[in-house]
This record gives sequence, structure tokens and C-alpha cells, in this order.
Amino acid sequence: MLGTLIGAEVGAAVGVGAAPVALTAMGFTGTGIAAASIAAKMMSAAAIANGGGVAAGSLVATLQSVGVVGLSTSTNMILGTVGAAAAVLL
Repeated sequence: MLGTLIGAEVGAAVGVGAAPVALTAMGFTGTGIAAASIAAKMMSAAAIANGGGVAAGSLVATLQSVGVVGLSTSTNMILGTVGAAAAVLL
């Protein structure tokens, strides 16, 4: 039982902590999209597909917003819950 609780805590922490790290690694940073990154390639593809601009509410726009301002409390709660559940199941 104690091992399950510890696993759930670790899973929750990893779930919440990994998302910002992954976004930054992809190039969605607090100062904008990093040059020559996966995010830059995504932005280019989205702009080409949309006639020259990135549509508001698109995946690229949403990920960049998260890269700048971070995740909301409710999103962090969801990530923590999913991380805890995954850790318990593994």
C-alpha cells in the first residue's frame, strides 16, 4: 500500500513536471518559438496550410501560449491525476 502511494506521488510529480520541460525542448519557450526547433517547423507548416498565418486556437498557437504563460491549475491537476494513475498501473 505504501509503495502504491509513493508511486502515485512520483507519477503525479512527473506528470506535472514533464509537460513544461517537453514544451521547452520542442521550442515553445517563454520568449517565443525557438529558431530551427520542432516548434518552428510546426509553425511554418501551420502558416503555409493557413495561407500565411497561424490560426488562433490552433495546436501551435495553444502550445506557444502554454510555453509563455504556463499551464493552468486545472490542467496541472489533470496531468497529476493521469501521472499518478499511470504510475499505479505500471
